Amino acid sequence: MGLEVIQMTTGKGYGKVIMFNEHFVVYGIPAIAGAIDRSTVATVEPCKAGCGKPFVPGLHLVDDRPATEGYKEDKIDQQRESVRLILEMMAIDPTKAPIRVHLGGDLKCASGIGASAASCTAMARALDRYYKLGLSDVEINRIAFEGEKGYHGTPSGLDNTVSTFGGLIWYVKGEPMTMEPFKVPKPVEIVMGNTGKVADTTAAVAGVRERRQADPERYGRIFVKAGTLVERARGSLEANDMGAIGKLMDENHRLLQEIEVSSPELDLLVDVARENGAIGAKMTGGGLGGNIVALTPGKRLQEKVARAIEEAGFEALRTRIG
Repeated sequence: MGLEVIQMTTGKGYGKVIMFNEHFVVYGIPAIAGAIDRSTVATVEPCKAGCGKPFVPGLHLVDDRPATEGYKEDKIDQQRESVRLILEMMAIDPTKAPIRVHLGGDLKCASGIGASAASCTAMARALDRYYKLGLSDVEINRIAFEGEKGYHGTPSGLDNTVSTFGGLIWYVKGEPMTMEPFKVPKPVEIVMGNTGKVADTTAAVAGVRERRQADPERYGRIFVKAGTLVERARGSLEANDMGAIGKLMDENHRLLQEIEVSSPELDLLVDVARENGAIGAKMTGGGLGGNIVALTPGKRLQEKVARAIEEAGFEALRTRIG
């Protein structure tokens, strides 16, 4: 390609939490999501002797990310397709000068936390720096979106946008998409509870589509409620009205249950969080497994809810939005 390369580069992609309207966002209804203080870091360097078998032609991958049991194994074929799409989008042919990509960081791979988007963003950034392409964040986001197709088929674009830009984002899918960063008065503590169940987001999205086509009137009413709810949620977040935010999170979870993307494990974790003082709680991400998010303003409440989730036999991540 004639591209100038350097010896080693790194790139970062943030994990995410969807506070409102996963799945509904696929159909043009606004969603609210935020970056969390965990990230995936990709490192790119020349592949020297002993790199082993390539993951894709010319690219050797070492995936050292912490992960839910079975997550990386279940996603291996999707990951390979994702890497191929990223290289194709960036017009990079590593067969001419093989490279080694290392994935690490403190974001644990699990469903519902933006792990795939974080890895796509981190890899795109590290490759951009390695080949000195000089890409903007907007271009990195487009590449990460392309990589997400390997995992999700028809992704909404929300996860990669949050992973690339960070912060709290109002997002509407479309051409062009609407992406409005907005502020909350101060960061808010949350707890994410991991069911330990690896979910197939592609199957979850396809299931919603099939059920919506089979019963358009019922699903139409649910989708209208989701659109009204998210407008109220943004105002409540900007006003720092924790009580209102919590109630809206609870209602959003009920809507997600109605479109059949929750699961017994998710519902159990939501109940545990609420019973231990969470202001509101809901599933987050693709559903059918993965994570919940609980609103727990203040370190004391955050710790109480996190411990209750752990005592119930699940993993809890203490983090914050905003």
